Amino acid sequence: MMKVEVVRSRKRRKTVQARQVGDVLRVSVPATLTRSEEEMWVSEMLRRVELRQSRGEIDLTERARALSAKFALASPKEIRWVDNQRFRWGSCTPGDGTVRISSRLAKEPSWVLDYVIVHELAHLHVRGHGKAFWDLVDRYPLMERARGFLIARGVEDPDDAAGTDTVGGV
Repeated sequence: MMKVEVVRSRKRRKTVQARQVGDVLRVSVPATLTRSEEEMWVSEMLRRVELRQSRGEIDLTERARALSAKFALASPKEIRWVDNQRFRWGSCTPGDGTVRISSRLAKEPSWVLDYVIVHELAHLHVRGHGKAFWDLVDRYPLMERARGFLIARGVEDPDDAAGTDTVGGV
């Protein structure tokens, strides 16, 4: 657990900022925050720093390259972590070949991350979620297990497996 130092500032009105100084996380908060608001923000900033650190340990480009070679899928032109996906695990823009992976996956098992990458790589071939798309994703041997894991997390739509032809990320 990282050591935390809270700095209350009378000049700071609305924003909360955190920066790591050595092995200490310095969280600057407005002096007007209640103790419970302070605790909530310290917890949130710790979570964000831990996510950022765990993301750094995973080379998405290499992982996508290996998975596309193994399952005969296109390689993305770019694959990167994003922090703004709250209702999806990944997304893809087939037109420019970019894949975005939710940073929340950095803490999940590697086989789940691999499934989401395969799912998005399949979108480089097929835009919707029809039969042709799922035939590509089915190449990943842990697909059903990973989908079940994500469904249990409450984000994956179980009806999506029926082959509906909606466009969207995992």
